[in-house]
Parts: sequence; structure tokens; C-alpha cells
Amino acid sequence: MSQLDEKKTMRDIVYEETEKSSASSSPDLTPTPSSWSEKSIREPLEEEIFESNTRPQSTDLERTATNVLNRIASRVTTHSLKEPGPPPDGGFEAWLQCAMAWLVVFNTWGFCNSFGTFQTYYTQNLGETPATISWIGSIQVWVLFFLGTFAGRAMDAGYFVPTFAVGTVFQLVGIFMTSLSTKYWQLFLAQGVCTGIGSGILFTPSMALLSTYFSSHKGLAVALATTGNSAGGALYPLIARQLLPQIGFGWTIRVLGLINLVFLCTAGLAMKPRLPPRKSGPLIDYSAFKELDYMLVSIGLCFHMSSLYFTNWYIASYGRDMLGFSYSNSVILLIILNGVGIPARVLAGHVADRYLGALNTLVPVLLYVNILAFCWMGVSSQTSLYVFVSFYGLGLAAFQSLIPTTVARMTKDISKVGTRMGMVFTFLSFASLVGPPIGGALLSAGGGSYIYAQAWSGTSAAVGTALVVAARIYAFGWAKVKC
Repeated sequence: MSQLDEKKTMRDIVYEETEKSSASSSPDLTPTPSSWSEKSIREPLEEEIFESNTRPQSTDLERTATNVLNRIASRVTTHSLKEPGPPPDGGFEAWLQCAMAWLVVFNTWGFCNSFGTFQTYYTQNLGETPATISWIGSIQVWVLFFLGTFAGRAMDAGYFVPTFAVGTVFQLVGIFMTSLSTKYWQLFLAQGVCTGIGSGILFTPSMALLSTYFSSHKGLAVALATTGNSAGGALYPLIARQLLPQIGFGWTIRVLGLINLVFLCTAGLAMKPRLPPRKSGPLIDYSAFKELDYMLVSIGLCFHMSSLYFTNWYIASYGRDMLGFSYSNSVILLIILNGVGIPARVLAGHVADRYLGALNTLVPVLLYVNILAFCWMGVSSQTSLYVFVSFYGLGLAAFQSLIPTTVARMTKDISKVGTRMGMVFTFLSFASLVGPPIGGALLSAGGGSYIYAQAWSGTSAAVGTALVVAARIYAFGWAKVKC
């Protein structure tokens, strides 16, 4: 073979290797062969050999990094999903999501609803007023609700998995830091702020994801998932009641944190987004503000939420301060308040699905809770308080379970359900933030008497009921329709 032929052969080999390397790499990172000039192909052999020894190495590193990032993105987002069609409305995978959502609700709202246990304990041991202590629980619920807008939009955008992971870390850090806290400000930041952030990031995307798996059985599925609220609200106080005298505050909180660790890791591994991301859209769906029925329902729920959380936080303190309950027995009130709500949640969801519709079911439930809020003023013995708590717990549970169902039913575009649900939860965050402190302030103004706070609670619930009824009449008139 001649020297010219040998040069030509080596040039062809170099060109083919370079072309192969460029074709297999990302076009954004490496120019394609068609963009090379003929002059660059005819450069001296030494220059081409130098380029062939350096360019593919850089390209390989870039290509490897790009492939790794693409694989990670495909695992933690829904960007690679295709439009799946209508919801399965049942089946193993759908009901598995319901079970996992139950675990999330147990760890988020169940933990928040057990704050009445800590309200009484902190009041006894920190030397602060009840109104001051209630800010810990209020800020926890406020952050949980407020983050709903952002977390719901992240789910719609296809980032359920990373959102869930971040929420889990925040909640667990908050709980374990609570176990180390000895001052009011430490508890406020750990249990109030940090735990609330984690719960808020977890809850809304989980409920929004669940709603995408169901259509005609959506109310029942959401109701079953929200029974985790009642179960957690009953079991956390029960665990605290049993462990506090034996192992102290720090280790009691750590036990609760270990429960959350196991449950959230299980849910995070099993929950699976079904829809591809909504590619565009604002963080807030401003068209919702033009829907009068949506706004009336949202504001009405806010008035009810203020009343609800005052009762939830202070019922144990009322039993201890006014009726002579011991701390141990006052915790039993919270266990009953949350425990009796489990069947009520399922029944409310079934009635909403099968017979009346979510909004039609919500109206009588709100009226029931409203009447009981006024009845609290007539409770004057330990026996009557047990009766009141049992009946109030039924209405409380049914009310809470119907909130996500009603919002989901009022959202015509299923791709916006996370955003719409998050917006409502953000509205409710401000109501839950100010409700217990307002009640605590009225309690102080009354010299320790609960009568002014109880009257305010009933009146607030009455305003909320009236607004939701107005929304039903505006949207559907007096017609007997399922809505």
C-alpha cells in the first residue's frame, strides 16, 4: 500500500469515528457532521488526529452526564408519561393509591389534629397563656394549608416524587427537633413551622393524585383516605397519653417520629402519578375568582374552619379548666373526638357519591356542626361533655372529608384539580391561623370563662353555613339536582 493510500485510510477512519461520536451525542452539545466545512475535513493529518483524541473524550463526558440527568428526570417526574385516558375508577392500583393517601393523611392531618394533647401539656409546663400556646398549632395548620397552592401546582407540573421527598424530610426534621425542644420559641419553630411545612408539601399533592384515579367513586375514595385524619387524631393522643408518664416528652415525640418515618417511606415508594404534566399555566388559576359559587364556598369554609379549630384545640383544656378533668382524662376527649369520625367520613363520601352529590351533602353537615357549636355553651358536666364531643366529632369528620371532594367536583378541568385544591387550602390556612388565637383572646377577656369564645365560634359557623347555602342556590337554584 502506498503512503498516499495509507494517509487516506487513516483519514477515513478518523472521520468515521468522529461522525459516529457526534451522531450519538446530544445535538445541543456537539455539532453534527453536516455543519462541518469541507476545509476542516481536509486539514493535515496531525491536526485531525489531535481532534479525534480530544473531542470524543469531552463529548463522552457531556453525553454521560446528559444521559444520567435524563434518566433521573424520567424517574422523578411525569414528563415521559402519555395521556392515559379516563380514570380507572377502581382496581388494585387505584385502591392502592387510596391506601397510601390514607397513610399520608394519618401523618399530616392526624398529627396536626392531635395538637390538643400538646395544647394542654404545654399550658401546664411552659407557663404560657392558652392563647400563646395555641399559636403553635395554628401556625402548623396555617403552613399546611398555605403551601397547598404551591405543592398542588408542583404536582400538576409533574414533580410529585421530588415534592413528596422534600415534604417527608421537612416533617421528620420538625418532629425530631420538637423532641429536643425545651423552650416556647423552639417548639414554635420545630412543631409549628417545620412540621407544618412538611405536612403542607405532602398533603395536597397526595389528595390531588388520588382524585385522578377515580371518577364516580371519587367521593368514597377521598372519604376513605381522610379517615386517616380521624385515626391519627385518635392514635397520636393515645400514644402520648400512655408514653409521656413512662418515657418523658422527648422519647414520646421520637416514637411518633418513627411512626411517621415508616408510613411516609411506604407511601412514597408506592404512590404513582398517572397524568402527564400540565405544561403551562399560572400558579394560581385566576379564572376561579370569576366563579361566584367557587368563591362563596371557599369563604364559607373559612368561617367554619375558624370555629372548628378553636373547638378542636380547646376542648381538652375546657374539660380540665371548667369541669375538673385530669390531664389523662382530658386526652380521652380528643381520642373520642377524632375516633368517632371514622365511620362518618366513609358515610359522607358514600352519600355524596351515590345519592346527593358533594355540595348537597356538605350543606346539611355544616348546619349540623353549626348547631352543635352553639350547644357547647350548654355543656356543664363531664357526662354532657362526653356526649357533646361524640356528636361533634361526627360532624367534624364529615365536614373535613367533604372539602377535597367538593373542590374536585367543582373543578371541570381535571388537570387543574391540584391548583384549585391548593387555592382553597390556602384560603383555609388564614382561617385556621386566626381562629384559635381569637378564641383564646376571648377566653382571656372573659376572665377564664368560655362563654364569649363559644358564642363567637357558633356565630362564625353560622356565617359559613349561610355562604355555602348561597353558593348552592346561585349555582343550581332550588332544583333537586345532584351536585
